[in-house]
Amino acid sequence: MSLRLGDEAPNFQADTTVGHIDFHEYLGDGWGILFSHPADYTPVCTTELGRTAALQEEFAKRNVKVLAVSVDDVESHKGWIGDINETQNVTVGFPIIGDEKRVVASLYDMIHPNASATATVRSLFIIGPDKKLKLSITYPASTGRNFTEVLRVVDSLQLTANYSVATPADWKDGEDVIVTPAVSTEDAIKRFEKGINIVKPYLRYTPQPNK
Repeated sequence: MSLRLGDEAPNFQADTTVGHIDFHEYLGDGWGILFSHPADYTPVCTTELGRTAALQEEFAKRNVKVLAVSVDDVESHKGWIGDINETQNVTVGFPIIGDEKRVVASLYDMIHPNASATATVRSLFIIGPDKKLKLSITYPASTGRNFTEVLRVVDSLQLTANYSVATPADWKDGEDVIVTPAVSTEDAIKRFEKGINIVKPYLRYTPQPNK
């Protein structure tokens, strides 16, 4: 059965390039990103892991732990990391899970028969501190992920988890946000001290409350 937003992210134990982990224990009380790759030594994924490594400090600022998973074994991962570090001019410091038996792939519904009966699809999952699934994106093999968008979504998820706001199309950290419909205009005026801009009764903007 496929995972849906709001479902608990399945826990698992696995060997990784940084040792054996329990997934939920590894995440602790922070956020997590789990993203998959069909196999080691694949070109698009090499650039993606390099980009993730380049953004390690950005993820750390947001209290996000990143893990990658591939169906190859840990020793293969370690060799691939050497290539990633060399070609992308980075140092991969996050775990890559060895999933030869496709345990994680099965738990997270990464085997799509219409795409491939054996290889995992390229899915990305964002998991909240409550261990609930907050977002999932699945990419085709030919299209590299946009990690600027992944960071943008993390910013939105963390903001909207703590305030009664939503983020509009193309929103970026620091820009105005939308007051959710659950908050009346009267309450919004009291709650959002920076003021609100009422475009329509259902469309009300306010400056980002945590800035």
